[in-house]
Amino acid sequence: MGSLSIWHWIVVLAVVLLLFGRGKISDLMGDVAKGIKSFKKGMADDDETPAPKASEPPRPLPHQASPAPETEKKAV
Repeated sequence: MGSLSIWHWIVVLAVVLLLFGRGKISDLMGDVAKGIKSFKKGMADDDETPAPKASEPPRPLPHQASPAPETEKKAV
């Protein structure tokens, strides 16, 4: 009684087909396949991203200005 035989699976499959119909299930599987293909394409696009161009050196931010000369620093 604890295991499911082939007849149990056939009955479950028949009920699912009656409830959802063959058209809805095939549409659902098509949508799943499109989603998987889109995911794989997105993962492949991430791997092929080019490195950023290094045409000009990075500029320092205003709050990261060069250190003040030693004469302007206060002694502690």
